[in-house]
Amino acid sequence: MEQSGYLILETGDVFVGRWLGGTDRAGEIVFNTSHSGYEEMATDPSYFSQILITTASMQGNYGESDDFWESQQIYINGFVCLEMQNSSRDGSWKDKLVGCGVPVLDQVDTRRLVTRLRERGTVWGALVQAVSESTARAKAGTLIGQAKNLDPDWAHLVSSKEPQEIRGDVNDGPRVAVIDFGCKKNILRELKQRTSQVRVFPCRTSAQEIRRWNPDGILLSNGPGNPADVKIAVETVRDLLGWRFIFGICMGHQILSLALGATTYKLKFGHRGSNHPIRDDVLKSVYVTSQNHGYAVEAKSLPSGVKVTHVNLNDNTISGIQFEAKKCLSVQFHPESHPGPHDAVGLFDYFVKQLL
Repeated sequence: MEQSGYLILETGDVFVGRWLGGTDRAGEIVFNTSHSGYEEMATDPSYFSQILITTASMQGNYGESDDFWESQQIYINGFVCLEMQNSSRDGSWKDKLVGCGVPVLDQVDTRRLVTRLRERGTVWGALVQAVSESTARAKAGTLIGQAKNLDPDWAHLVSSKEPQEIRGDVNDGPRVAVIDFGCKKNILRELKQRTSQVRVFPCRTSAQEIRRWNPDGILLSNGPGNPADVKIAVETVRDLLGWRFIFGICMGHQILSLALGATTYKLKFGHRGSNHPIRDDVLKSVYVTSQNHGYAVEAKSLPSGVKVTHVNLNDNTISGIQFEAKKCLSVQFHPESHPGPHDAVGLFDYFVKQLL
């Protein structure tokens, strides 16, 4: 017997669908426009404390495999789609989510839901199973209140707690320190192919500890939440500016920008998908990128000497900066992809060349 579930937004909007299992949860409601990659999205730490809406209609249709995970766990707080593969042939992705306690709701009018988010902006909400809408609203209100009381430094909540060593594939290659704000596995895979050693440091690591390891370069990883809420990291990066070349990705881009003296702001509904066009003045090309972020750098706040090197061609927001005097470059997208196109992977080669 099919059971009804509810997605209740804090604004009062209600979306009804088919409840496929999991535990009632609340989170920030976001949508992704990728046509595939549901496993990579769900296991990306940048989705911490968020309920994921997919605009592609069919989900779970090519099964699941832990080989495609971008971390050791599922980070989303809920999964909402138009149709979830759940037949006698295959229901493996639904089963994986539900087995991890993640609530799954399908048969939702995702077009109306995404239009609502685009018009009015990102909001919080809750996925609940209930016998009536009034009961669902009551449960959702409590869950949303609890979710909002979480420590706002989400990067710290998902970051590794101890340094981790990775042996690189290039014996005479550079050594790279990664500051982990919620680092995806494929960033580390791309570095492993180009370096002799990678050391992943927790996000609250001091500049002194990184200096003691004496890397040839530093990468600032992706991660969830508001960059202004991330503690210690801005001071750490500011202390390291000009000492070794720094490459920032997504949250790393925002942290680097804050360290340089810029400011960030929240986007109306964020950039999440694998079809965002970018103009790249470093690699001298235009390509499509994978993106997943809710904040951006304020152009007017960039200090003198900092060049805007990458531009999002959908809305002309800043997608990358470079400050040659301080030996740093950062991008507001995912050159490591997963999911998404591999057009920007050459930025890892560019980064490594700066270290040789």
